[in-house]
Amino acid sequence: MKYRKKPIVIEAFCMTKAAREDNRDWPEWLNEAWNGRMGLPGSLWPAQTSATVRDLRIGTLEGVMAVGWGDYIIQGVKGEIYPCKAAIFHMTYEKVEEAP
Repeated sequence: MKYRKKPIVIEAFCMTKAAREDNRDWPEWLNEAWNGRMGLPGSLWPAQTSATVRDLRIGTLEGVMAVGWGDYIIQGVKGEIYPCKAAIFHMTYEKVEEAP
């Protein structure tokens, strides 16, 4: 059997080092995740190795996942968040133009 992914609209944000350092452009749902309790589903926090921040971590329904620079953070249809590598994101999603 073959299946086609249903057309849904999601929100996503590309996490770069610059966006991590200056969060003015973060959507509200991502700010809420940052302020969530570390380790719980729906939370976002810095991963630390020694004294340096290497990347980020997201608490998902499947466990803790790494977010690398250039990865997209997706908010799903039920408000859940999870990371997605840029190449896969661009093969799976296309930008939706919002009406004025």
